Amino acid sequence: MLLSFRFANHRSFRDEHQLNLTPVYGDGASADEPAPQAVQVVGIFGANASGKSNCLGALAFMRQTVVESDRAVEPGLGLHREPFGLDPEFATQPSRYVVDLLLGGVRHTYGFTIDDDRVLEEWLYHYPVGRRRRVFERDGDTFSWGEETGRRNDLEQIAGITAPTALFLSTVARFGHSRPQSDPADPQPLHDTYRWFYLMGQVTDPTPGLSALIRIGQSDADEARRLAVDLLQAADVGVVDVVVLSDPADDHSAWAESSTQGMRARVKKAMAGARRPPVILFAHQGPHGLALLDLQNQSTGTQRLLTLGLHAATMLRTGATMLIDEIDASLHPVLTAKLVSLFRSPQANPLGSQLIFTSHDAALLGTLDGEEILRRDEIWFVEKDDEGASSLYPLTDFKPRKEGENRQRRYLNGNYGAVPNLSTDLFEQALAKPLHFRRPDHRRATR
Repeated sequence: MLLSFRFANHRSFRDEHQLNLTPVYGDGASADEPAPQAVQVVGIFGANASGKSNCLGALAFMRQTVVESDRAVEPGLGLHREPFGLDPEFATQPSRYVVDLLLGGVRHTYGFTIDDDRVLEEWLYHYPVGRRRRVFERDGDTFSWGEETGRRNDLEQIAGITAPTALFLSTVARFGHSRPQSDPADPQPLHDTYRWFYLMGQVTDPTPGLSALIRIGQSDADEARRLAVDLLQAADVGVVDVVVLSDPADDHSAWAESSTQGMRARVKKAMAGARRPPVILFAHQGPHGLALLDLQNQSTGTQRLLTLGLHAATMLRTGATMLIDEIDASLHPVLTAKLVSLFRSPQANPLGSQLIFTSHDAALLGTLDGEEILRRDEIWFVEKDDEGASSLYPLTDFKPRKEGENRQRRYLNGNYGAVPNLSTDLFEQALAKPLHFRRPDHRRATR
């Protein structure tokens, strides 16, 4: 579980900023349940090009570096990073990334500092009895170990082969120091921290989500197919079933005999080539029975819903953190709100998965069926200043209005900032200005 994320000198974020997931209000828990130690959902709002995606991208970059740094960088080529690019002075300054995590009921703090050439600093602490205990600290090529760090000789050997451009956490995971068993008497801060990063998911395009239907074992694939069907039927997008033709040589007579001639032809066509990749088809109810359509013939919203739904199901099963940039893209606000509510529901999210997303949809700041879609401490804003640097701040910086707070209206009115500073006159002039294209002079061209 993510408690906070701090980062500095990443894309449009010049100075250090913190995304703090610690609850501000305690009314989210019942009298019989302890107050949560971190919110399950965070929504980040802001104008176009304000830096919302960069905030999410900073956490995704940290995850990618942890998982891949030991093998993704060739020796002598330095590190790939994206510092604040509008100030030459900051372009050469280090970038810094730090997370506070709650793993197995114990707080962990992990972070690193990098520049274009190497890892400058790296550290991991945990707090098993409420006090900070060092697991390891790294200053360049020099490592320091905690007194209680187990298998110290093994760690020192792995530290000796850790490349300057690789994180120690990545290298130690690759060489299998961390043990998967969970024993309270034998804590595994290295393994637990790496695992949190490894399980984190970022939704980018439909392919990874849809591949869950065909890339895993048969029983799991069938479970994913049933989930996809339930999800699409619940969203009322017109899909009544999902057919996965995993082996063209299989006899799909049940589908062929129970449908129209046109659908039988589609099934036979999909089965025609031997050893073709699995085919996913979507059954729609037509005027003359069921009709099968491929993914390209589904609406953008259907594809997006299916992708987000399958990703969310995976995250909810593992207790992982899910990142979604522009969660509202191609989705109706009601569907977006329902997806968000899954992570806020103890029944749907018993393992404490978290959802961090960006959005332009002010409707998510309001209510649905009389309930808040997002609480005040789940709402953050990003705004860019006159020097092009982004800043991140929470809604809780603003006092709630005593007579009631229409967040959606107040946000659109600019009371919280993070909205476009649009000049209506200049906007109209720019769009109304005629474009004059110079015609080529054919006579001159032929001389």
